[in-house]
Amino acid sequence: MTAKTKRRVGLYPGTFDPMTNGHMDIIERAAKLVDKLVIGVAINRDKGPLFSLAERVEMVEQETARFITDMEIVVRPFDTLLMKFAEEVGAQVIVRGLRAVSDFEYEFQMVGMNQKLNPDIETVFLMADPTCQAIASRLVKEIARLKGEVSQFVPADVERRLKAKYGLE
Repeated sequence: MTAKTKRRVGLYPGTFDPMTNGHMDIIERAAKLVDKLVIGVAINRDKGPLFSLAERVEMVEQETARFITDMEIVVRPFDTLLMKFAEEVGAQVIVRGLRAVSDFEYEFQMVGMNQKLNPDIETVFLMADPTCQAIASRLVKEIARLKGEVSQFVPADVERRLKAKYGLE
């Protein structure tokens, strides 16, 4: 990379409670678009997460460790306004995953507000792989809590953690 080449930094924010195969799909594809990918783990007390912030950060770090070859991936917690965090990490791009039309409606409003806050940071939407479109952390937790099979929705270690949280091991 020459001195004139600017590194493209992307930010993929989320609660990751828990990390799912859908998240992994978006991370894998986002990593192809940027030189450095920051995965922002939102504190978001309003959602009442099942996993602590430290557990969620650890899950994301563990599951993304296999990508760290020629790609820089950094996992950081945040509890500020998304655009402030994007500025702090030097992101030029915010990556968001879309599963359905209902996701788009919410994200469309967010983009409009974020553009007003900082028009220099673009938002890029990646459609979820068709095999991941139905996966939602909220539903995965409900299935696990009711002793259903979640192995097709989450990485193996996340499945183990879910079972431990619900006393199913």
